[in-house]
Amino acid sequence: MKIAVCIKQVPTREWQPRLTDDRTWIREQDASFEMNEPDAYALEEALRLREKLSGEVVVCSAGPSRVQQVIREALARGADRALHVEDNSLAAADAAMTAEALAAAMGEEKFDLVLTGLQSDDQGHAQMGVILAERLGIPHSTIIMEVQLEATGSGQGRLRVKRELEGGWFQWIAMPLPALLTIQSGINQLRYATLKGIMAAKKKEIKKVPLPGGLKPAQEILSLSSPVRSKQTQMIGGTPADAARELVRRLREEARVL
Repeated sequence: MKIAVCIKQVPTREWQPRLTDDRTWIREQDASFEMNEPDAYALEEALRLREKLSGEVVVCSAGPSRVQQVIREALARGADRALHVEDNSLAAADAAMTAEALAAAMGEEKFDLVLTGLQSDDQGHAQMGVILAERLGIPHSTIIMEVQLEATGSGQGRLRVKRELEGGWFQWIAMPLPALLTIQSGINQLRYATLKGIMAAKKKEIKKVPLPGGLKPAQEILSLSSPVRSKQTQMIGGTPADAARELVRRLREEARVL
């Protein structure tokens, strides 16, 4: 079983965003970065499937050289090797451009299963996995909460997945292989890199793949703005009984929490 996991490096959630002068992206020199959380769950699911069925897990990522930080982390957690489409233009690339770059690097590998996170923590479009499946010419399913896979060889096997729907509903789907799944956060319990894994990661292969010529983003970021924190305090006067009635009215009609 040959499994690919697409991971992305994103700014850490604790970091307060600082924008460039033209307000079209963040000041990367001031930022700290980490592995995209939904991608971490996709990696964990791939490692668990490999433990059940044997095979290899290949990490695939697109971005500037700094992305090797999360690639090494994924290798330390247990991935076997990595593909890195390295180019500075991919730092703020949209889902379409990223998918095109990864598809070009992954096409010859003939993966049995491709896993991605549901969405990225920075742009949050939840589109890269869907577009990548189209470019690879394989079926896909999204918002996956459980994977049941029985495989006997390359491209052979049965796949049943549990999708999360709205309102607490779930859906089971049967799919052929090869296929692509976008994984929901919380599908499993994440593992962390051990000292042994960190040492072993230094010897694992990271294959650098050039960005195909002519790729351009399908979207353009016109302007970004930082979230503004604000609060407003209103004093309710009158007698205690009148104040209580007014408070209940506002909670019911304005805040809609009652």
